[in-house]
Amino acid sequence: MARKLGSTPSPPQPSAALAPPAAQRTRSPGWRDPRLWIGVAIVAGSVVLGARLLAAADETVAVWAAADDLGPGERIDAGDLEAQRVRFADDTDLARYWGADEELPADLTLVRGVGAGELLPRGATGPAGEADLRVVPVAVDPGLVPSGVGPGVVVDIYVLDGAGALAEGDAGAAGAADAEESRIEGLSVVGVAADSEGFAASGQQRLDLAMSPEQADRYFALLASLGDPVVTVLLGG
Repeated sequence: MARKLGSTPSPPQPSAALAPPAAQRTRSPGWRDPRLWIGVAIVAGSVVLGARLLAAADETVAVWAAADDLGPGERIDAGDLEAQRVRFADDTDLARYWGADEELPADLTLVRGVGAGELLPRGATGPAGEADLRVVPVAVDPGLVPSGVGPGVVVDIYVLDGAGALAEGDAGAAGAADAEESRIEGLSVVGVAADSEGFAASGQQRLDLAMSPEQADRYFALLASLGDPVVTVLLGG
């Protein structure tokens, strides 16, 4: 059909295939969505873990510990100590030690040695005058000294004659009665000499032990009474 002159052509109609897609509305996750519950579980776990860590930190207390090796008879003050934070399972354990928030008595003295880093027990201290102790050098065969013996450790010793010397925990040929007579208990190790400082010529090691005057007298009496005195060291119980 012929188009009339002067008429305006009609615009082309858009094809149905080129129509824009319908907008999709975003949906909030429903309560049945497993991702929601996983997120809740992670948040709850983090809160519980954080609360437990804070609670554990709050249970630590500051107690005094020896900054260096301290021997019996030494008068101590805060300058000899350092505070360490410790968590005790039982309050009765805490009561055995000096707390860092306590004021130390002016005449506080050690009645036994305390090693560097060791917590300061109340039982290791007393007023000045209570620590009437002597530091006695004791010659010991290195094979008769248990591992772990060092400053601040409490030991027992047996002083026996030659072949009757005790192996640890064994009375040997000396017999139970003789063994008890030869035993000196509750001695604090003040120092352990290095090889060059010990009794190198005899192959023995020197332990410096804190003894009361009575214990020292007994020790030297045993040495004098035996032809071949041998000292065996046991860790104190």
